[in-house]
This record gives sequence, C-alpha cells and structure tokens, in this order.
Amino acid sequence: MVEVRTVNAAEAVELAASGALLLDVREDREWQAGRAPGAVHVALAELGDHVEDFTSEQLIICVCRSGGRSKRATLFLLEQGLEAVNLEGGMLAWASEGLDLVGDLGDPLVI
Repeated sequence: MVEVRTVNAAEAVELAASGALLLDVREDREWQAGRAPGAVHVALAELGDHVEDFTSEQLIICVCRSGGRSKRATLFLLEQGLEAVNLEGGMLAWASEGLDLVGDLGDPLVI
C-alpha cells in the first residue's frame, strides 16, 4: 500500500510558494465559504474526471476541511503516478494558524 505523506499548514504555504499546487477537494459550498488564496477546486467526487489536468512535475497538496477527504484524494493521485501530499488538519488547521482565507459569501470562514 502507498504511504500518504502529510505536511502542516506552514509547510504547505512554503511548498505552494515554491510552485506546488494547493488542491481543495471539498464540496462547492465549503469552497465558497472560505479557502486558501490561490487554491484550485475539484470536489473529491469529481477528482477522477480531472486526473489529466495535473502533471507529474508539480507537487499537489490536497486539502479538505479536516484532512480525511484530502487523504483519500492524495492516495488516489499517488496511485495515478502523481506526486501528492495531504495537508494535515485541513482548512481547520490552516485557519487556526491565522493564514489568509478568501471566500465568495462575505467574510471567509471554514465550514
């Protein structure tokens, strides 16, 4: 079985600044409420339809609300031959670190 590597929020910020892709796999309403700036959204249920959108040359940091769905997404992407890691604690950890959030529904928050 493939081992899923995790990163914390601070590591995710550094990796994203170095060119990694932050992939948010939450549902639409969660994404709209609040997300990391620069993140790309593909709901977990739709991830299989978007594998060709990613490249093996770019690290993918998977994120959800608390880390469970993104762990499944990370495992799936690894099985497809892509380089991926899981954001431990998800957007809850991101927000608890005081990192920036953007949203579509007023003040951004994690739901």
